[in-house]
Order: sequence, then C-alpha cells, then structure tokens
Amino acid sequence: MTDDAGIGDPLEAPDGPRLRVLQVLGSSAGGVARHVAQIAAALAAPVPNGLGAMVRVAGPAALGADLAPTGGPVTFRAVAITDRPRPGDAGVVLRLRALAAGADVVHAHGLRAGTLVVLATRMVRAPRPRVVVTLHNLPVGGRAVRGVSALLELVVARGADVVLGVSGDLVERSRARGARGGERALVPAPSRPHPNADRAAVRRELALTDDTALVVTVGRLAPQKGLDTLLDAAVELGAAVEQGAADRHVLWAVAGDGPLEEHLAERSARLAAPVRLLGRRGDVPDLFAAADVVVSTAVWEGQPIGIQEALQLGAPVVATDAGGTREVTGDRGAVLVPVGDATAIAAAVARLLADPGERAALAAQARARAAELPDLADVVDQLRRVYAR
Repeated sequence: MTDDAGIGDPLEAPDGPRLRVLQVLGSSAGGVARHVAQIAAALAAPVPNGLGAMVRVAGPAALGADLAPTGGPVTFRAVAITDRPRPGDAGVVLRLRALAAGADVVHAHGLRAGTLVVLATRMVRAPRPRVVVTLHNLPVGGRAVRGVSALLELVVARGADVVLGVSGDLVERSRARGARGGERALVPAPSRPHPNADRAAVRRELALTDDTALVVTVGRLAPQKGLDTLLDAAVELGAAVEQGAADRHVLWAVAGDGPLEEHLAERSARLAAPVRLLGRRGDVPDLFAAADVVVSTAVWEGQPIGIQEALQLGAPVVATDAGGTREVTGDRGAVLVPVGDATAIAAAVARLLADPGERAALAAQARARAAELPDLADVVDQLRRVYAR
C-alpha cells in the first residue's frame, strides 16, 4: 500500500520492538524490482520464516503497485530515482534523508540508488541507520559512463556498512574500492517452471523437421547478452552441417525483445544464419523443455534467472563463463566456454547435439545443481545477519 508519511519514530509491536527497514531502488529492469518485492514481503512476514519487520520501499511511482500491493504488509513511498544523474537529485537526497531518519536499516539496490542513499544517510542525526547496498549489474558503457560509475562505486564502497554483489566479481570490485564489508548477495532461485506444451507441440509450432535440432536462447536483445557472438556461432554450426562435419540441421531460436532487434534481424539475414528471432514469448518454459541445447552468450551476468530455469527443467546448457554464471551453474551443471568465443560455443553445442548420452548426463547434473540453489529462506537468513549491527 502507498503511504506518503515517513517511517517515523520507533514503533512497538505487541511482542516488542520491530526492525524498521527501508528498501530503495531506482528505475530498473524488471528483475531488480521483482527481487526487491520478493525480499520486502519476506522481511515483513512473521518470524520464524520472515523477520516480522516494518518494511517500506522507496522508488519510482510506476513500481508502487508491484512493490507494495494494496492490503499487504509493505508500504511504499514514491521517490523519483532515475537511471542517470539529473538536477532533481538534490531533492531526492533530502526525501531519502527524511525516510531514512526513522529506519534501523536502509537497503539500496543498484549503484545510483546506493549513492543517493549514502549521501542521504550522512545527513541523518545519530543514531544513523545501517546502510546496505546490493550491486546488481556491472557498469558498462563508454568512457564517460565508466568514469562516472567508477566515482559512484567509490562513494558506495566507502559509505555503505555492507556491500553485497550478485556475483563475486562485483564483490571484489567493491573491496578494491575500499568496502569495509562485502559478500555475494543471495538471490532466491525462481519457482520451478511448468511447461504447458510438450516437446512435439513446440517443434510443430516452430515447423521443425525431424532431423533439425533446436537450440534456444532467451534474453533481452541488448549488448550485455553477446548476441553478435551468438550469430557467429550459429553460422559456424550451419557451416559444419554443410561441410558434413555435423549430421543434424539446427534452428537457433532466440526469444526476447530489445534495442538490438533490428540490428540482429538484418545481420542474421545477411549472414544467412540459422537463427529465428521469436520476439517476446510467454512460453519460455515450453521452449526450454523442448530444446536440445539451451545457450547463453552473455558478456556479463549476475545470477541469470533464465539459466536457473533451464537447470530446473533439466535442459543441457552451454553458457559463457561470464560474471556470476559459474556461481549459478557450478562446475558440472553446464558446459562453460570463454566470453566472446563463437568457435568454442559452436563446438560445445555441436558436441552435445552429436552425443545423446552426454546430453542426458548433463541434464541430470543440471537438475542436481538446481536443487542446490538458494531459496527465499536462505536469503532471509543472510539479510538477518547482514542487518544486525
């Protein structure tokens, strides 16, 4: 529910004081917002499963209904935290200061939100709240963007009490910049997806012949996903068939939309790559379950949800060893290859397509790895410890 008041003075629950937690995020992709909504609800849940905390979320107004559903235990305050610096940031800092003044813990998500929270809490009179920042992405972009991001990383690393990173490399970056406390953030694995269509139905819908293998990639069509490398790998797979080095034709289906859609369609046609851009799909579990191989060509990932879903469904996975991907798959849950190496990706996919026994073994290892991924209870336990002074 929305509420324009601050968290306010300490409140007493019937059984004693309750922890007061302010979660803060800016404009972000859906994954971060879903994560914040999930942990906010979990923290507000009664003990022993939750913390029984008083939880407020502050962020862009458009996210309010998702972050704090009406009638739920979490309250919401609209704060216009954008993805880039703007003249109104001084006002945002003052609004965050007012909210933080009544909190025991302020937990920011993302580099921009983290920076604004650090600046805001420095102006709060003692006792100041404990500041936790979770970094969800590696800063990418041109020289100017990287320069600004480096400055913000210093502010967060030196101003937060604890910096969490969704991958080990983000934790190491924060430590190198002076973070006093840092560790890998646990992100709960998604619920096991349930396919609604069987393999044969998916193949019919895609008009696949019996001798055509299905390779599936799911993700936003954006630079982070390394999709030009995907096209190059698909061309190499197609060439292997033409040269007789592989005995199965391949359709590489890419589900998702994004800013590179037109570029990828044009380049795929020019290269005659065996790739079909499916656009945004609501049947991703069906595609994963029908795939002979699932592939991620990402340049960087935190704790990729798509790969986790593929593991849960027992799909054989080939993925670039990017960011926190290995931390999700382990050493045996997927075939990991170097980032940007189209030849290695094509070779790994071709090997799996040619060996049903290896695909079956990898599928079993994928399911076993999925069972080891953290759940929401693990996340609550971590935050209980991190929030403690």
